[in-house]
Amino acid sequence: MDFDKIRTKSKRIRRQRAWLFFYAFAVTAALIVSVRNNNDVEASTPKNLEISKMMPEEFPEYAAASADENLDVYEVDDDTSFVSNTDLDGMDESVATQEVSAVNENPVNENVVTVAQGDSFIGILTGMGLEYADAHHIYTVFRDVFDARNIKAGQKLYIASVLNDEDSVLVEKVMIEPVVGTRYIVEKDENGQYQTRTEQDEFLDDIKTISGVIDGNLSVAMGKAGVPLNVVGNFIDIFSFSVDFRRDIHAGDKFEVRYERQLAPDGSVVKTGDIVFAALQLGKDKYELYRFEDKSGNADYYDEKGLALKKNLDRKPMEFKKARISSRFGRRFHPILKRYRGHDGVDYAAPAGTKIYASGDGVIAMAKWNGGYGKYIKIRHNAEYSTGYAHMRAFAKGIRPGVRVKQGQVIGYVGNTGLSTGPHLHFEVIRNGQKVNPLTVKAATGENLKGDK
Repeated sequence: MDFDKIRTKSKRIRRQRAWLFFYAFAVTAALIVSVRNNNDVEASTPKNLEISKMMPEEFPEYAAASADENLDVYEVDDDTSFVSNTDLDGMDESVATQEVSAVNENPVNENVVTVAQGDSFIGILTGMGLEYADAHHIYTVFRDVFDARNIKAGQKLYIASVLNDEDSVLVEKVMIEPVVGTRYIVEKDENGQYQTRTEQDEFLDDIKTISGVIDGNLSVAMGKAGVPLNVVGNFIDIFSFSVDFRRDIHAGDKFEVRYERQLAPDGSVVKTGDIVFAALQLGKDKYELYRFEDKSGNADYYDEKGLALKKNLDRKPMEFKKARISSRFGRRFHPILKRYRGHDGVDYAAPAGTKIYASGDGVIAMAKWNGGYGKYIKIRHNAEYSTGYAHMRAFAKGIRPGVRVKQGQVIGYVGNTGLSTGPHLHFEVIRNGQKVNPLTVKAATGENLKGDK
């Protein structure tokens, strides 16, 4: 055995080992310094790279024999590379055991998208870079709690998304709050599946009181005082049975309104509710009305004595209460035109000159000759109901458009004008522009309160 050759080869191996360990130490130290200086820079060492592939060309024997367990050279795992501590005697322990990691987490981007005119839910998502199929899937899942077709211009969509390794967009969460305090959410769970939920804030019930002086126009004065538009409309509708807003309101008159509302936790108004008290001071006269709801849920407004503000329309508004019905509401054979046609009211046969009354409080909307109706009067009682009176012989004194009348007030006299075969009153009830049967319609539910009520 040639011991000289063995010793020579052994020296060469030890010398190569020393170079190898020095090289490994230098590479490891450089990587540690790089990571410490810039945590956002990933390690440049490719994953799953073996040490044998990192060997300099001066060490071909080590490169070829990297699998030899006696050489203590280990494969690189997914995130770290290291050399056995047994070969790093004297090396700083904190350096020798340091792992080099590459951060592979994609940041979440949170966007607030304001819906513009013409935008669609799917269009907004695809516009961010989401595939159409994925956007449609989110839309379909979202419908469990919210139909995204109902998004409106000005609303906001809160969208959380990430950019994956293929540079395509993945949406993690979508939230919309169409009404303050109510949020609809679709979001990925831990399994990557989209789930939906609704978040509802607890609202505070509140009563708001606002009063003010009218400077000529009630609506404008209430608006300036901060009364919401829908409350203003309800206020006017409540008093429309007893006040002529064109004639009775003057500068210096006063109003007061108390209405329900709901407040979000931050104090913002979520919605307004019913008026519970309304008052008008018109000169020396003061009108105060209170809301009352019975056990059946029927609500109406009453004065301090419990008298109903609304009054049922009189279905036979004339002096001759025993007048017979000569023609009912519905299709009939017209006695003059000799053909079938709709009859839009009820005919009450009565002697010529019989007094005709206003069926309810209101304002004269029409008082003139009206074709086949002859002399005709129309009274507007509120935004919902009007009544018509046809074939009159004459109008009562002072009756003209714009005049305010009270229930039971004389407005004219039975006649035989227009297409008529004899003296009678043709009486109509118009609800929201449509003529309805006067004998069956309930134009108002208000009845005076009695007893405990």
